[in-house]
Amino acid sequence: MIVFDLKCRKDHVFEAWFPDSASYAEQVAAGKVLCPVCGTKKVEKALMAPNVAKGEARQVAVADKEKAAKIRGMLKEIRNHVEQNCDYVGPQFAEEARKIHYGEAETRGIYGETSDAEAQALEEEGVSVQKVPWLPRENS
Repeated sequence: MIVFDLKCRKDHVFEAWFPDSASYAEQVAAGKVLCPVCGTKKVEKALMAPNVAKGEARQVAVADKEKAAKIRGMLKEIRNHVEQNCDYVGPQFAEEARKIHYGEAETRGIYGETSDAEAQALEEEGVSVQKVPWLPRENS
């Protein structure tokens, strides 16, 4: 296994594991590698320094990996909960959120996609929205 630091077009840096460099290249080319913060498929390798940890530094690295694994687990739980309990409205998220807010549609949990500007406009209108880091499925 090989680990790469990756960076999306919005400069979010994250770590991803691959069986080898060829697998990394194939997955990126196929659009299977997504930024866990904003979900974009436009990612590239970030500048990395070799990790030569010894003793206490190695223990810290292991603790950091365990913390990251725990956070990934929580994000998976959030995704599962949202998918099981909310309606997916896709790119019509902002329009549907407004309809619900103004009583023109049934009150329910929804999720989908919207631009940062549109999310801000919703907030300014008093429509409560929340961005959630959306991890891709591991079996995809």
